[in-house]
Amino acid sequence: MKFTYKALKADNTSVSGTIDAADRTAAMSSLNRQGLHPLTVKAGGDRMAMGGSFSFGKKVKTTDLVIFTRQFSTMISAGVPLARGLSTLQESPSTPYFRKVLADITKDIENGTQLADAFAKFPDVFDDVFVNMVRAGEEGGILDEILKRLALQVELNATIKKKVKGAMTYPTVILSVTVIAFFGIMLVIMPKIGKIFTELGGPGAKLPLQTRVLLGFSHICQKYSFIVIPVIAAICYGIGRYIKTPRGKYQFHSLMLRTPVVKIIITKVAIARFSRTFSSLMAAGVGVLDSLAVTGGAIGNKVIEEELARAAIEVKNGRQLSEVLGESPHFPRIVSQMLAVGEETGKTDVVLVKVADFYEEEVATTIDSIASIIEPVMIVFMGGGVGLIAASVMGPIANLSTQIH
Repeated sequence: MKFTYKALKADNTSVSGTIDAADRTAAMSSLNRQGLHPLTVKAGGDRMAMGGSFSFGKKVKTTDLVIFTRQFSTMISAGVPLARGLSTLQESPSTPYFRKVLADITKDIENGTQLADAFAKFPDVFDDVFVNMVRAGEEGGILDEILKRLALQVELNATIKKKVKGAMTYPTVILSVTVIAFFGIMLVIMPKIGKIFTELGGPGAKLPLQTRVLLGFSHICQKYSFIVIPVIAAICYGIGRYIKTPRGKYQFHSLMLRTPVVKIIITKVAIARFSRTFSSLMAAGVGVLDSLAVTGGAIGNKVIEEELARAAIEVKNGRQLSEVLGESPHFPRIVSQMLAVGEETGKTDVVLVKVADFYEEEVATTIDSIASIIEPVMIVFMGGGVGLIAASVMGPIANLSTQIH
């Protein structure tokens, strides 16, 4: 069975790859024998290991995950054994897949598997940050506190995602309707209007430039739609597949960080995630280098993730993290300054929580501001398009009608 892994070498540099092993435990043992400290080990077949009946609908609601985390934390605080607590919570989630996941995890715990290792078998439910924080909680004996932090973190991340999706819903719907309506006009209405022009003014009728452009485009859409539509679909599919590759994802994320307005939101979201995740890991007793490795993967942007990987190397060489981030083009000076205060006072986790709170509020404010601007801009955009089409159609008809009389 093939496993993908992310680990640290003896010099604390990050390495990733694949390894063949009988099971996950054997894979981790093999990595340890190679002198590697595994951070994440995921089975390549995990997504199909649940059985064919669960190949669809593997989406776990954020609400279910938050409620489970909070309830599990309360049970652990009350001294309830892990297996019994998991067994009790199995029927709580509304998603059948999540109930199946908890049942499998309960069996693993009863067979002696560590909780973090059991969670790691389901990366589509429990991400690297969740797994590594649980592992730190198990090792430090503060699992209940870690789960409370995780519940809060999952809630805050979900809130940011909802705000971003909410802001994008209106322009996406309007743009989709506009594109569909435009091609409908080009394929159905413009050919009929072209016949009217021919009947009124004859084949040699002089038409305005914008009218000739629309009629020409309509002709192309009619004649070559069976070629153009599949080609456009294939290009979109190819771009989507390429973006999912490591190189494509890096280039796409780099483009997003250079796009006006979008880069502001992405940067603030990334800083908020970095601050809260890094703070939680540090509070759980995870080392700085391990925390940077895990946090980089949780940010959601490959460019900044690579930047943190380079920062980890600089920290390994003796530099302060605040000093390294102060040279970053993506981390504002306030982050490095606050981090420096945390390093000096020994309260890095406390300081970064305040940074996270600040940037999460900034994200909410920025998204609300952009959302309030998008609506009038889209209305002007649509109005301009309708006006252009109307002028291109009605103007020539009026002129040709006048010439006939």
